[in-house]
Amino acid sequence: MAFAPTTLDQLVRQKLRTWPQHPPGLADHDMGASGSWMRARPGTVDDLDNPFLKMPGSNRLKTVPDGLWLRFGGSENDPFVDLFAIEACGSFQNLLDKRSRFAPTMHSWLAVCPLEWLLAPVSLINPMPRWRYTGLMRNAPHAPLALPVRDIRVMYALRPRQYQYFSTSQIPHAHEFFAPMSALIGPDGWQHPNMRNFIARTSPRANFWEFAGASAA
Repeated sequence: MAFAPTTLDQLVRQKLRTWPQHPPGLADHDMGASGSWMRARPGTVDDLDNPFLKMPGSNRLKTVPDGLWLRFGGSENDPFVDLFAIEACGSFQNLLDKRSRFAPTMHSWLAVCPLEWLLAPVSLINPMPRWRYTGLMRNAPHAPLALPVRDIRVMYALRPRQYQYFSTSQIPHAHEFFAPMSALIGPDGWQHPNMRNFIARTSPRANFWEFAGASAA
């Protein structure tokens, strides 16, 4: 039986569960190399464990974004992930807290993929195990996988008052993108052309002349 969301966090997670395996507007090639996107968070309601971010050497300093997509790249001997994260901020203090986690001085992140998550199917319509879909492993893993994060892009969704203030008085870092909350939880969601075009701009290819026209996948 489905229950109607009662908080902003629940509504955001409900909306993000309808998003595709790659961030809308970004195809697998749009982070600059061959690789495969997968949605890491939020998982389905049946998922018991999902990927998270942590500082190397730490078992306590973990970050769990509201939305998290991982693009697996490299090779079996030299793997990495690029990530696209979404953080819904219900207050200005909440924004400051979440921004600090992704500050440029904190970019030494590891993306940890639990074993159970790796062994599970990619999605309800794609039965391939996630570990195989990454293209990084020849055999099924027997332990969690921790990969260095090569590149970070974060989209912050803000309430109207905070969005108005921030957009008129602050300068985002290069990895930061800001949108009104209504764009995230609106009825069209990720299928809205403006949302797809906005996320397409987060591709590193948009920083290069020959890739200036990033396509909205």
